[in-house]
Amino acid sequence: MIAWQQRHGRHDLPWQRTRDPYRVWLSEIMLQQTQVASVLAYYPRFLARFPDVTSLAEAEEDEVLGLWSGLGYYSRARNLHRCAREVMARFGGAFPRTAAELVTLPGIGRSTAAAIAAFCFGERAAILDGNVKRVLTRRFGIADDLSEARHERALWQRAEGLLPTTDLARQMPIYTQGLMDLGAGICSQRRPACAICPLVDVCVAARGGEPQRYPVKTRRPARRQLTLWLLHARDERGRVWLVQRPGTGIWARLFCLPLHEGEAALRVSLPAAAQASAVAWPAFRHVLTHRDLDIHIVSARVQAADMSGAVGRWFAADEWPALGLPAPIRAFLQQAC
Repeated sequence: MIAWQQRHGRHDLPWQRTRDPYRVWLSEIMLQQTQVASVLAYYPRFLARFPDVTSLAEAEEDEVLGLWSGLGYYSRARNLHRCAREVMARFGGAFPRTAAELVTLPGIGRSTAAAIAAFCFGERAAILDGNVKRVLTRRFGIADDLSEARHERALWQRAEGLLPTTDLARQMPIYTQGLMDLGAGICSQRRPACAICPLVDVCVAARGGEPQRYPVKTRRPARRQLTLWLLHARDERGRVWLVQRPGTGIWARLFCLPLHEGEAALRVSLPAAAQASAVAWPAFRHVLTHRDLDIHIVSARVQAADMSGAVGRWFAADEWPALGLPAPIRAFLQQAC
């Protein structure tokens, strides 16, 4: 793995040019459930505003969510902010150097902690993200159901037993990056390029001709469908009315168009003078990992004074783009405003 990564692995990603734990941590959190291409657009912008853990810890959560807006999985951004504050409070602004300590911080799981410790401090710590699970289960033909905790624990033990020892242990960052590169590129989920894989001669899955069988995970969260009715209210100055979502549930703490139980409830909420001007946009579907959102938006012209006392506030066209907004709401506002 070390030799392969040095010759064929990825070497030009911006977070590979540093041993700074802040930058490595940021990249690891952004890369969770997100393609590298998407992260490449967000990573430099985030660093430009928050170049270190101190600046991130001192920021307001709304600004952090605003910069994260569109990247999805917003609990990552909220935990990122909490983690920065804990690093300042508990460790004086210096990230701990061991996976055991790193995993005690918000949003840092066992695999992420190991990646930071290996990349930044050379610790012999095993990672087991989705890419590495795929590589290991295929290499060893592990058909155990990883939905079961005992099988997941066994795979962790396998990963730890494979860590380089003696002189090679000094190359932990290269070994760790090699596993990640192999899983992300060659040992892909649907079309693994077995012919050019450095493990093809010892890979059980390749020998059996069915690498797509691995890894096995039978219990997956059931997909849910949710219908949302949202009001797009604009006043005489072209401002849009937005509310901040509650701290739990869908789009937690993001700014959003007001959500209603259904079309009837939405239209009843409109001032009488605005009801005649209300126009429904074509419905569209927004797909999340385990949920399909069918989104209905109704636009209406509303007098600013008519919203007096309501939850939320008016935002001008030069204000709302900086807010943390759900991706489909941001896209709609860019089109409608």
